[in-house]
Amino acid sequence: MFVEGGWRPSWEPPPRPPQPRLTGRQERTLVWIILVNVLLWFMAPIGGATLIHAVLALMR
Repeated sequence: MFVEGGWRPSWEPPPRPPQPRLTGRQERTLVWIILVNVLLWFMAPIGGATLIHAVLALMR
């Protein structure tokens, strides 16, 4: 009924230190992509309005 020496859990390896998800170059590339997308997000409505005005001017 009792185990001599006490109960010991099975051996588990020590946890690995967390690995970085992105390298420095990948992080810079991602930041540039996000910045370009935000810039285009604000410029697209202006460009779209310009194209609409150009089409309306051609139709007159």
